[in-house]
Amino acid sequence: MNNEDNYNIINIKNIKENINLIKKKYNQYEYYMAVVKANCYGFGYKEVCKRIENQISYFVVTTLDEAINLRKITKKPILCLGIIDNENLEICVKNNITITIPNYEYLKNIDINKLKKIKVHIKINTGMNRLGIKTIEEFNNTYNYLISNNIIIEGMYTHIYNASNKLTSNNQVKRFEDITKNINLKNIKIVHLFASDATKNIQKPVYANGIRMGINMYGLGEEKLLSCFQVKSKITQINELQQGETLGYNGTFTANERTKIAVIPLGYYNGITRNYKGMYVYIKNKKYEIVGNICMNMMFIKVDDTVKVGDTVYVIKDNNHIRDIAKHTNTITYEIICNIDNKIPKEYII
Repeated sequence: MNNEDNYNIINIKNIKENINLIKKKYNQYEYYMAVVKANCYGFGYKEVCKRIENQISYFVVTTLDEAINLRKITKKPILCLGIIDNENLEICVKNNITITIPNYEYLKNIDINKLKKIKVHIKINTGMNRLGIKTIEEFNNTYNYLISNNIIIEGMYTHIYNASNKLTSNNQVKRFEDITKNINLKNIKIVHLFASDATKNIQKPVYANGIRMGINMYGLGEEKLLSCFQVKSKITQINELQQGETLGYNGTFTANERTKIAVIPLGYYNGITRNYKGMYVYIKNKKYEIVGNICMNMMFIKVDDTVKVGDTVYVIKDNNHIRDIAKHTNTITYEIICNIDNKIPKEYII
C-alpha cells in the first residue's frame, strides 16, 4: 500500500479553456471574476491562479488569509467576500485587498478612515439571508455614509440562492433593484449578481457587467465544459471470495458465488467517503462496483478476470462521473471535489 499509487489529477489546461469558453458564450460582460476560495475548490490556488490571471479581471476569495496568500503570487485585484475585522483593515490596505461591506452596523463599528485607502463592494441580501444589506433604508444609510466619507464604492453584488428556479431568481434580481433604487447602478464600476448557475439560467440585467466564475471554471457548471479533475489509484491486491464469504468491516458484502475483489489504497481519510459504496469506478474504461464498507485507507472493487494487480483505477474519472457520484451520495459536485483537496497528492496537466 503506497501513497504514490494515488493521484489527484488537475487539468489546468482545461481550466484555461473553460474560461475562454465562458467568456465567449457570455461575452456581454466586462468583468470576469474567478472564484478561487477554498484553495480553488481544492484544485490548488498556487498552481492555478498564476496560470489564469491574464484571462480574468478579479480574483474572489472568502477569508483574509486566502487573500493575503493569493496576493503573494498575483497583482490582480482580489475581493474578499467574508467580513474583515477593524484590526485587519490595515492589512487590506497594505495588500490592496478589496473588502465587502456586509451591513450598515459593520460600518458603525470600524474606523471609517481606514477605508479611505480601500476599494469596497457592497453586498445586498436578496434572499440568501447569509450576509448583506436587506432593506432600502439600510442601503441608503450605508451608501450615503460611504460617499460622505469619500470611500471608493467599486462594486455591488448579491448571491442567487436557487439559480435553477427562475421565479425565485428573478425575484432576487427585482429585490436587488428595489433595494438600490435610489442610485443609478450604471454609475457603479462593477455590478456582479450572478455566479455560475445563475449566469446560465437567468437573463442578464442591463446594468450588470460582471460575473463570478466558480464551478463553471472548473468544468462542472455546464455540460459542454471540459473535465478538469480526476482521482486515480492502482490495485494493490486481488482476493478471491468463495460463496458465502463476507468482506470488510461489519461484513456488509456477502459473495453469492466465486467473486474477485480488488483492493486499492484509498478510503475515507482521502476524501472517498463511506457512502461511495455501491458507486462505480473505471478500470480500463469499464465500470466496476465499489462493494463492502470503505475503510480509512482502503476500499474494495468487485472485478472480473480481466483485471490485474497494478491496473489503474479511476475513482473519479470525469465531469459525468462526478455528477453521478454526487447523486449517489446525496450531495453536490462541489463537496465531492472539495473533500479531496490535499488528502491525495496532486498531479498537474499544464
